[in-house]
Amino acid sequence: QVQLVESGGGLVQPGGSLRLSCAAYGITFSHYDMGWYRQAPGKQREVVAATTSGGETDYADFVKGRFTILRDNTKDKVYLQMNSLKREGTAVYYCHAGLMVKGTHYAYWGQGTQVSVSS
Repeated sequence: QVQLVESGGGLVQPGGSLRLSCAAYGITFSHYDMGWYRQAPGKQREVVAATTSGGETDYADFVKGRFTILRDNTKDKVYLQMNSLKREGTAVYYCHAGLMVKGTHYAYWGQGTQVSVSS
């Protein structure tokens, strides 16, 4: 059974930092592209950062220079280091795993972790 389990969310003041973790179970982690998404109240889910199976990374413009995505294939984990958090960063953050094999797309989501940025 595939599971993605996020942790590390919480309440933080504007300008503060948080580190999210996502542990993957039931997949060959190193083969998967991994990503972090977020969904704020009343808004659509949007991609925040992603890392390919080869270790390439990409970021949404609104987090470039502030967030870092890092994968550890020895622990089957992906992290999101979030610095200089802004109030608009308040959202549920989701971990995503994706793999394309012979035209079949395998995709999994975690349950999400709440991040609240407020003074």
